[in-house]
Amino acid sequence: MINWYLKVVRDNYVNFSGRARRSEYWYFVLCNFLISIVLGIIGYVLGLSFISNIYGLALLLPSLAVSVRRLHDVNKSGWFLLISLIPLIGTIWLIVVLATEGNRGSNQYGEDPKNPYNELNEIGV
Repeated sequence: MINWYLKVVRDNYVNFSGRARRSEYWYFVLCNFLISIVLGIIGYVLGLSFISNIYGLALLLPSLAVSVRRLHDVNKSGWFLLISLIPLIGTIWLIVVLATEGNRGSNQYGEDPKNPYNELNEIGV
């Protein structure tokens, strides 16, 4: 789980191009949620509530980037994130799309992250 989190934060900090697998997105969300809870508790106990705010601000762009790459995996534009601004229906639709399996093979946003290697390129090597 932590490997997916580090892949988003360290390797793809503000990378809005390409595609992200379901596991990359959801493990990042889970790990981010757990870290936020721990930082919130620590901040509450120590009286330093700004710790979780700084963490949230630092991870704003990576969160947006991985969400856009996840939408690219299901062949949707990153602008579809704005649909979550519609109170109930938009949020439910976005969660369903983010939980949907990505398109197999390449699409207009890049190669399939589940199968990044083409077997035809490895023939005779």
